[in-house]
Amino acid sequence: MIAHMTNGTADFLKKLADKYPNKQIWLMHSDTSSLAYYEDNKKSIFVSGRDYDILLKNGEIQEEGYVVMNNIPVTEEGQPVFEDRFRKRKHDVENMPGFQAFRLLKPKKGNTYIVFTQWQRVKDYENWKNSDQFKQSHKNQSAKPPAYFAERPFLSTYQMFVDEE
Repeated sequence: MIAHMTNGTADFLKKLADKYPNKQIWLMHSDTSSLAYYEDNKKSIFVSGRDYDILLKNGEIQEEGYVVMNNIPVTEEGQPVFEDRFRKRKHDVENMPGFQAFRLLKPKKGNTYIVFTQWQRVKDYENWKNSDQFKQSHKNQSAKPPAYFAERPFLSTYQMFVDEE
């Protein structure tokens, strides 16, 4: 399965989603940008989009919610170690109240993986970040990033766009 995404203005992305009514395109927005996202096994409909292999998937993306994308640049030689770490991880996040969906996305081009999680509310994500399970799964990362990080990871957060017709 492939995840496709692109950025643009909310109006442009809404028109794009309306143009493809048979595709489940999720629209989301942040303070600085809007994003369209969908999953299938076909060539992307986006002219200037980004494509990712979905390596791990849990839960179904919902129409409403809060999306956190942890963008993690990984060196080429570190990719197998990074992917193996995720395959062997505990699944504590999936048991947290408010959890909706998880995806581990490997870029078709470039080196920046995305750890995609969706939550019912911002508060649910904050509760996860402050949980003992989160601290346990992220221990040893605060002092020194793993050697396979090509650059420092960064977060992108979005609210799902709810059309108010």
